Amino acid sequence: MYDTILVPTDGSTEVERAVEYAVDLARAHDATIKAVYVVDVASYGGLPMETAWDGISDTLREEGEAAVGRVEELAGDVPVETDVLEGSPSRVIVQTASSDRCDLVVMGTHGRGGIDRLLLGSVTERVVRSSPVPVLTVRVDEREREQDEPPVNARASAE
Repeated sequence: MYDTILVPTDGSTEVERAVEYAVDLARAHDATIKAVYVVDVASYGGLPMETAWDGISDTLREEGEAAVGRVEELAGDVPVETDVLEGSPSRVIVQTASSDRCDLVVMGTHGRGGIDRLLLGSVTERVVRSSPVPVLTVRVDEREREQDEPPVNARASAE
């Protein structure tokens, strides 16, 4: 059913929960993970001219390489292709899903609502609205994750 699963990452530990879902799906379907990190160049357009873009670009690319490298680590024996791209994150993710013939996009969502979502926007929401392939969203809030996990004693007794 799935041959290639696109996993956008921002390098945060919260997004690892979405990566885990993607890895499980890839393993079950004998699929490849395509991990991407998008350097949002538009958000750095307001920097003063004396700021060296090359230095910032290099730093952001290094962060991206570390983020997709972490996906490779988490994937274990599941094959992973990685890429660090530049542009508007939602647009690049949708373009990559299409151009790389991905079957599914798995990405995290922080579950923000109301004014937070309005002010911050949502890359995930824009991808869901415009993706040519299905998008699986995984709630990555730490508060939600803690509520989902059983207490330590319950985990120990289940093992």
